[in-house]
Amino acid sequence: MRAPDFWNAGQGGATAWLLTPLGWLYAWGTRLRLAAGEPWQAPVPVICIGNLVAGGTGKTPVAIALAHRLRARGRVPHLLSRGHGGREAGPLLVDSAHHHAIDVGDEPLLLAAAAPTWIARNRAAGARAAVAAGADCILMDDGFQNPSLAKDLSLIVIDGSYGFGNGRAIPAGPLREFVAAGLARADAVVLIGEDRHNVIEQIAARRQAPPILRARVIPDPDSVAALKDRPVVAFAGIARPERFFAMLESIGCRVLSRHAFADHHPFSEAEAIAMVDAADRSGAVAVTTAKDHVRLPVDLRRQVSTLTITHRFDDEALLDQLLDRLPERR
Repeated sequence: MRAPDFWNAGQGGATAWLLTPLGWLYAWGTRLRLAAGEPWQAPVPVICIGNLVAGGTGKTPVAIALAHRLRARGRVPHLLSRGHGGREAGPLLVDSAHHHAIDVGDEPLLLAAAAPTWIARNRAAGARAAVAAGADCILMDDGFQNPSLAKDLSLIVIDGSYGFGNGRAIPAGPLREFVAAGLARADAVVLIGEDRHNVIEQIAARRQAPPILRARVIPDPDSVAALKDRPVVAFAGIARPERFFAMLESIGCRVLSRHAFADHHPFSEAEAIAMVDAADRSGAVAVTTAKDHVRLPVDLRRQVSTLTITHRFDDEALLDQLLDRLPERR
């Protein structure tokens, strides 16, 4: 699905206005579902990396960065994902050598490179499986609005270039719940990139504002070295592909053409070949995101380059303070 333009900040118009009552019902439905839930308390700490809007904000790279940090602290984190876009319901331990995006979704394949990763439509069942397999903490990629599993630390990820969109709830806007309600449950906010929509000001205005962790998207140096000054044919099936195209330009690529697909788009062989052929005809490199690369037909992946990214926190001491507060159970 591609998010409609009227979901963007400063947009709306008649369509958003007409859909606003449905948005109120959606947000209140989320609130009632959370209030009625009976979450299972895992015997190990659970960290949730969530968001308030539909679509990508950078949750998965943040989860990967936290997995690396926890491992450096001597912890044994396991990652837990719903497995959006995959056909398996789980609980299932992701094996990158045997599973494909059609089985487990694209994001779990990226997560599995950082730490053992489970997919489970039932998050509590997935957490139980992870604990049985030796996890001493669990990192949930998404699930902030899921009441089935108790969270010990909840981080809301916000894309500074998008903010809260037009401030309305689905389907009138991108919000999964009311901003005030979501911030009240958050232990901290991870704000990625430049704050173009006064997110910090909106959060600071709250009576009990959660702390804000600033983070930056850093292109992998090897990717930069391989793509800098090269002509590229860029394509992406993520929530906001324009961010990917802009990053290619920022590292010095000459972007000859841009091809945007819906988030989690399952690339057919014909579509992948068309991208490769377009690059070949122009003497360029076909390039996509790491998340998209795992959804390409296996025999065509070597013909497509990727721009790999990581997230770097500006205040690592604050992050460590939050992790230090995790309870010790077992």
